[in-house]
Amino acid sequence: MNNETEIKDLVKEKYAAIAEQSQTQNAASCCGATSSCGGDEVYNIMSDDYTKMDGYNPDADLGLGCGLPTEFARIKPGNTVIDLGSGAGNDAFIARKIVGENGKVLGIDFTEAMINKARANAEKLNFNNVEFRLGDIDDMPVTSNYADVIVSNCVLNLVPNKHKVISEIFRVLKPGAHFSISDIVLEGDLPARWKEVAEFYAGCVTGAIQKEVYLEMIVAAGFKNILLQKEKEIIIPDEILKNYLSDAEIADYKKGHTKITSITVYAEKPANDDGHCEPGSGCC
Repeated sequence: MNNETEIKDLVKEKYAAIAEQSQTQNAASCCGATSSCGGDEVYNIMSDDYTKMDGYNPDADLGLGCGLPTEFARIKPGNTVIDLGSGAGNDAFIARKIVGENGKVLGIDFTEAMINKARANAEKLNFNNVEFRLGDIDDMPVTSNYADVIVSNCVLNLVPNKHKVISEIFRVLKPGAHFSISDIVLEGDLPARWKEVAEFYAGCVTGAIQKEVYLEMIVAAGFKNILLQKEKEIIIPDEILKNYLSDAEIADYKKGHTKITSITVYAEKPANDDGHCEPGSGCC
């Protein structure tokens, strides 16, 4: 995983395989972040419970998120919403329930198997105002000033060039519009060995960056009124760690001061965009 292309190919391969799994297989591998379960996958340990949210569809819930961004996104009836890394359509369908028949929801994902799964779910539900497009979220197939709200659930940490994604979010939002994004961030450094484990990257851990840096990127892109809506510490169970690390490596990690956290962040694009990108910030 030495360059952006290799990282994207890894993530695409892993999530295409997940998309092809049956609902039973996905459910069997899912466990809560603080629970102790027999599963050996890092992909599902961070997910929150969507089942009580209006618009929830079990066929679209692969248990791959790390928060509930649609719960905090301040979506209104008639809004146009984009879901970044839309997977099988979970957040898109909940957003669709809020925007109603007069609104629109667009899901973007770069994994063709996920797009196919989401489109099949939308067709089965007879939703004609939910669309799924194949594309990279760091180069969105969307015109500028398009969306009232952008949501995303545990996806930006998978993208190598996070500056570019955040710049794209700014471009695609209407002036005065906003986003609510759940993601994984770090406080302290992960052990170097973790960066060699592909599942830790695809499972949203080693692709995460420092919390302070993450929030600084949002400021540098020109966003205002930034609000940390929710924080949740992520505990990786020993059952999972043992699949990839030695007992000594696990012990060293636990003695350290690294904190893995799910955060949900809200921010607004100013109503008047008069040059948002700071020189040298890398967000352009």
